[in-house]
Amino acid sequence: MPYTTEDGGRLNNFANEPKVYQAQAPSTKEKNNYLILGVLGIILVSGVIAIAVMASNV
Repeated sequence: MPYTTEDGGRLNNFANEPKVYQAQAPSTKEKNNYLILGVLGIILVSGVIAIAVMASNV
């Protein structure tokens, strides 16, 4: 564990820093998967809202 000593003799414990890396741009297949998941999510949310509206009008 990396400890540092501050003024007054207090020890301070720092967390290990994660490795930093550059993100890769998504491929065409990944972009298509994001599009499909987005459409399915919109359909799901719209369906839940429609059911809530129908149930509240009963």
